[in-house]
Amino acid sequence: MTEFTRTYPTDLKYTEWQEIAEFFPSSERGRPLKWERWQIINAILYVNRTGCQWRMLPINFPPWRTGYYYYWLWKAQGLWEQINAVLVKKVRKQAGRHEQPSVAVIDSQSVKTSEGGEERGVDVHKQTAGRKRHLVVDALGLVLLVVVHRASLQDAAGGLATLKKLFERIKHSLHNRWCRLKLIWADGAYANIVETVRKQFGWLLEIVKRSKDVKGFQVLPHRWVVERTFGWLGRYRRLARDYEHTTSSSESMVYIASIRRMLKLVST
Repeated sequence: MTEFTRTYPTDLKYTEWQEIAEFFPSSERGRPLKWERWQIINAILYVNRTGCQWRMLPINFPPWRTGYYYYWLWKAQGLWEQINAVLVKKVRKQAGRHEQPSVAVIDSQSVKTSEGGEERGVDVHKQTAGRKRHLVVDALGLVLLVVVHRASLQDAAGGLATLKKLFERIKHSLHNRWCRLKLIWADGAYANIVETVRKQFGWLLEIVKRSKDVKGFQVLPHRWVVERTFGWLGRYRRLARDYEHTTSSSESMVYIASIRRMLKLVST
């Protein structure tokens, strides 16, 4: 096995790699691997954090075609979301909480896109041409689910689609993830779907309103948690603008950023 070394700040430590190594078994058949799995992961993490083009990967990493191929292979297998879900449980248990959250927060973020790609539109309220990311996070700000769609879709419609996807995954999950979920906090943009969410999913969607007596910036209870998560994700330059051709790739990039942050937490 190639000696485990670190070259860039984005590279995994050995203890961090051990947390996810089981998801990337080395093949026992065919030719010996030229590049170790952790080296390929480091290349993907570098792209995610720096925002560089795949073709611009430094020569210290595997060839860009190799990193690109495995990124898409693991995306197609749903591996990024699986790893994210496992790490959420580990971080929650490490924080002394139940591995399955009982409360969550939902919000959206509009982001500009590069040219081309699917699901593009204009958020008329924020004057942003591109896509919208809908996040569902737990009370610690850990990403439970991300759904990316065109920016022109209203928050109420996008939020309902996001919660429907979350509900379906709970229903069909063999591990019954997030079965304790009862309460979801949101802002006023989701007020029109409160009753629909209660009837269809059995969850209480509680709207956290801004006080009319306070002028200027105001930290709102519970809602600040998801805003902080958007701030964390903003440190990953691949997410500063949506460069992905597909929404599924956009979602994977968010999960990868979430994974990188949680690996730092569970390995300390």
